[in-house]
Formats: sequence, structure tokens, C-alpha cells
Amino acid sequence: MYSYFNRDISWLSFNHRVLLESGDLTLPVYERIKFLSIHASNLEEFYKVRVAEHRSAIMQKVHSEEDPAEAEQILEEIKQEVTQQQREFFRIFSDEILPELTRKKIVLYMTPQAKPEHREFIKNYFMEEIFPFLQPVMLSKEDIRVFIRDNRLYQVAQLRKKGTGEIFYALNKIPYAKVPRFVELPPIDDIRYYMFAEDVISANLSEIFTGYTVEGSYNIKISRDADIFIDDRKGEKNLVQAIKEKVKKRKVGDVSRFVYDRQMPPECLRYLSDMFGILPEDLIPDYAHLNMEDLVKLPNPAGKEPETPAQTPLRIRQLDRTAWLFPVIRKKDIFVHYPYHTFDYFIRFLMEASISPNVDEIMVTQYRVAQDSEIITNLINAAKNGKKVTVFVELKARFDEENNLFTSEMMKNAGIKIIYSLPGLKVHAKVALVIEKGAEKKRSYAYLSTGNFNEKTARVYSDMAVLTANKTLTGEIIRLFEVLETQNRNVNFDKLWVAQFNLIPNLKRMIRQETEAAKAGKKAHIILKMNGLQDTIMIDELYQASESGVKIDLIIRGVCCLQPNRPYSRNIRIIRLVDMYLEHSRIWYFYNGGKEDLYLSSADWMKRNLYRRIETAFPILDKKIKTTMLSILNIQLNDNVKACLIDENLNNVFFPRPEAGTEIRAQKAIYELIKGEDK
Repeated sequence: MYSYFNRDISWLSFNHRVLLESGDLTLPVYERIKFLSIHASNLEEFYKVRVAEHRSAIMQKVHSEEDPAEAEQILEEIKQEVTQQQREFFRIFSDEILPELTRKKIVLYMTPQAKPEHREFIKNYFMEEIFPFLQPVMLSKEDIRVFIRDNRLYQVAQLRKKGTGEIFYALNKIPYAKVPRFVELPPIDDIRYYMFAEDVISANLSEIFTGYTVEGSYNIKISRDADIFIDDRKGEKNLVQAIKEKVKKRKVGDVSRFVYDRQMPPECLRYLSDMFGILPEDLIPDYAHLNMEDLVKLPNPAGKEPETPAQTPLRIRQLDRTAWLFPVIRKKDIFVHYPYHTFDYFIRFLMEASISPNVDEIMVTQYRVAQDSEIITNLINAAKNGKKVTVFVELKARFDEENNLFTSEMMKNAGIKIIYSLPGLKVHAKVALVIEKGAEKKRSYAYLSTGNFNEKTARVYSDMAVLTANKTLTGEIIRLFEVLETQNRNVNFDKLWVAQFNLIPNLKRMIRQETEAAKAGKKAHIILKMNGLQDTIMIDELYQASESGVKIDLIIRGVCCLQPNRPYSRNIRIIRLVDMYLEHSRIWYFYNGGKEDLYLSSADWMKRNLYRRIETAFPILDKKIKTTMLSILNIQLNDNVKACLIDENLNNVFFPRPEAGTEIRAQKAIYELIKGEDK
């Protein structure tokens, strides 16, 4: 009866929305370049994880519920959509970005050919700065075995032997670690010039292969399967060792795509395919310059003018005027919204806990933290100051396994109690707890968040958090840490919703409550802001609510498998918002007969979040915070600049261009809202 979008095709619709942002002529040119870089980076991870998973299902290398025939069909759809987006990417880059840079007196050469004034510099730069780091390898599929690292840029040279006319192929790895991707050339008439490092090499290949005629050079790259299966049922010691071993194997994962310059001659492509065992379905033709996520590194000699001015992080006067945070938190809950607010308050929360003579214990969950994290530093200082510190470290956080392992060992050496991953589950909850001493006056303070405890991503991810001393919430967070430490499943939660315990039942109860209200002719409204909506069980609940007349607004940044504009979803609209910051907060709103219940959560409605993770959702109890959050939701629902609707074909449909003076750009409006409230 009901139908759903495919998860991966829906994700590609999101990445296309990112690409559309690079085509926004109202944005400064370097802001547009940033979105081109994000689009390319997103696609790289997509191939490493999602495409690799489909490949594994086809090859039946791992246990998968996916039918191989279905996986092949999805991969074909992915290939068609990616090809179309690649064309649009390079149209925007070539026809819009490069001319705009030229108007700014910035020229990026797109071929190895350059102005005569630059040729001597290019040759000298190559000989002095690049040639010493090159290690060209002659390719011989019968005699030499060569390995290509993933996400590295290589250049293949097609050579003709002088005298014999025999064709050979050679491989150069572009030495990124030693050479910038964009080489700055001498300015001419106040114009700044840059060249791709690989083009500098191409222009000088005859200096390397002196016994050959260079007939052409073509860039290639490989994406490899980066997903790793870790059996976490064999104890902590085995888990740590397994992660160390598995992470190393990412470097030699199966090929998920082989990207090559579409100008490469067919005979060269056939040779490389045979040489590296590349299957036809893994071949992805692209344009001459690959690894375009590096565009974000393009120097900006014009300074800040071609970029969007950064919003200065806001401060909360009440917190700045107090010597200690804890007395303020005891009086009322504190709301922080990143990156509009500074992240300093969470770091200060931990710092004060580490030095306060009243604090006895600190508990924190760790999913992703920054390298050289101030958070880790404060926790270590707390342990050195005699506090009991417990940190649950999720070692299975994809691409952060090594950093989490490193920081956990560092904390353990400092005397911090480390709890590692739960068997069969990832812990994605974002909670921190501070407990004061004294049996009679024992007080606790919690920090509950939608995002990671990471001071670097907090500058670009839009997340929300609450500092609270509410006894019910802090008491239930203590129980949550009991679950993490002892794996006791006989624990009850009330105000706190926890995946694997009461999260799904409570969500269904709230949706059905709105459904019953609509059937009775009463007002019923649900607003769900999340990064992903995939689980068909929860989607069906929303379909049924829609059929009963419940008004449902979805603000979904990424994957959304729910199909709008169907008879059973006629009361549902899906909004996607892409702007300066990555929308990352999860907010759930239920009208509830006028009570207007609001929850913040770490969880999206993806299968992994609901069924394979420990997640938390918590109610907003403070009336002022609730009012602020409702205002934020309404601003986002009324955005007519950066928001778009998702239609029944997964198109990103923008609202009609607003008249001058009626523009609502949510991220700017939210900044002004919070700025006004903090005065």
C-alpha cells in the first residue's frame, strides 16, 4: 500500500541540493567553492560506505539482507545520478566559478599550458619543489605489482619509446604531503595565477621520461570499501585489538569506484583495468581534475571580500557575569544553540567541574571529539584533581575509531575509568553529568545535546544543548550510565527517552495521540526536524497520521524515504534546508492538545539509530526555552531563501523568489533572534 524512496537515491538528492548551493549567484565566490568541495567530499564517503556495501552484497562477501539483483539495480541508478551531477558540477565550476574568479583577478589554469611568462617558473618549480618527491613507476601487468591507495590522486603517463615506437604506461602519485594542490605562480598586471600540482607535473613529464615521447597524461583515483565489521562480543581486550587491525585494512579494502579522466584513450583504460583488476561496473569517467574536495584549499588572495563574513559566536551575559556556572544552572535550565552561541560554555562546564571542591564525579559519553580536544584535557585534569571520572567511549564510531582509541588510552593512563562499546550496539547519546559531594545535599548537573562534544565541528554544525539540574533528568542519566557500565536492561526511564528501552514506544504513543485528536476533529500537528528519516515502521506511523488529518511538517536535511504528495501523505510536507552551517539538531514537536511538547534528541529515524544504537531524547521543560525553540522552528518552516521542498520525484523545489524585504533566511534570522534574547 505505502511506498518509500530508496535511501541512497534520496541521499544523492541531498548532495544535489549541496551542489545547487554552489550555483547560487548571490553567494560570494569562495562560499560557492566551499559547497563544491563539500559535494565532492560527501560523494567520496558515499562510495566508501554505501556503494561499497552494495558491492559486497552483490559479491556476497558479507552477510547482507539485500538481494544482489536489487543491489545491481540501485548501483545503476546511483551511477546515472552521479554522472548527471558530475556534469552539473563541472558546468558550475567551468562556466560560473572560474569566470567569477577571473573578475576578481584570480586565474586558475585548467590545463598544463600557461602563459609564456610563467613557463620558466613552472619548470623551475617542478625541478626544485616536486621532482625530488616523485617516484614514477613503469607499469607492467605481467612483471610488476602496484598498489593504488584510496582517495589519493595519481597520474598515468602514456609513453612511446623513442626508436622502437613501443607504447608504455607509467604511474606518478601526486605528492600532496610535500606540495600544495594549488601552486601559486608569479602575478602579472595585478592578476594572481594558480595551477593544479598535477598540471605542473604534466607540463614537465618530458624531464622525467627522457627516453620516451609523452603522448598524454591522465589523472586517476580509487575509492575503497571503508566500512569495517567489528565483532565486539569477545571482550574489551579483543575489541581494542580488532579495531587496530580492522582500521589498517581500510587501506586495502575492495575497490568501490575507479575514477578516471574521460579523455583517457580506450587502450590505456583497458590496460589499467587489467593491471588493477577493475571491473567494468566500477569505472567512473570524470573530468581532468579529480579529488575536487581540495577546492576548499584554493588560496584566497583577495582576503575576506569574496567570502561570507562569519557570524561572531554569541555569549550569554548571565553566564559571563557569574564566577561559577553551577549556581545559575540550579536556578534554571540554560539553552545553547551552536554555532550561534560559543562552545566555550560546555568547556567551562567541564573545567569548573574539574577544579570545584564540591564536585565528586563526572560522567561523559564520547562519540566524536576533536583532535587535541580541550574536553579531553579537562577530563584528565579532573582525574588528576581527585575526581572520579567515567567516560563511555564508542570505539566503533566510523572514521573516528583511531582517534577514540588514542584518546581513551590517554584518559585511562590518567586514571579515568573507560567503558568501551556495548556488544551489538553503538552508543550515540550525547550526555555529560557532574555530581557534587554530600549525601544530604547531593546535586547533579547535566549537559544534554543533539551533537558531538567537539569544539571544532561546533563552529559549523547547527546543534542544540541544555544545561539542567532537574532532578528527574539527572537521576535518569545516572541510570543511563548504569546501563552503559553494567549492561543491565532492567532499568526504567520516564522523562528521558532511550533507544532500546522506551524511545520507539513513546514516539508511537505521541504520533497516535495526534492521530486520535485529528480523528476527533481537533487540531493536530507534528513537526520533526532531523538529519535522516528511513525506518519504514515509523514512516508508516506518519502516513497513518496524515491519512487521519494530522498536519505534519518534516525538516529533513539528508536521507528521507517518506514520499510526499501521495494520497496517504497529502498532509505531509518535507523541507530541506542547506546554508552556511550544517543543520544537525534533532527536534520533535507534538501539539498535544495545546501543551506543545518539545524534545531534543541525538537520534535520527534511521534504522541504525532506532534499533542498533543507544540514543536519548529529552523534554524541554523550561517555558522560555520552549518559546525560543518554537520560534526557531517557525523561522525554519518559513525560510524562503535557502529552504526547498522535496517533491514526489526527489527534486529540490525552491520557493518562488521572495520580494525585496520579505526574505527569510533561517540561519541569519535565528542568529538575530538569539542575539536579541541574550541582551
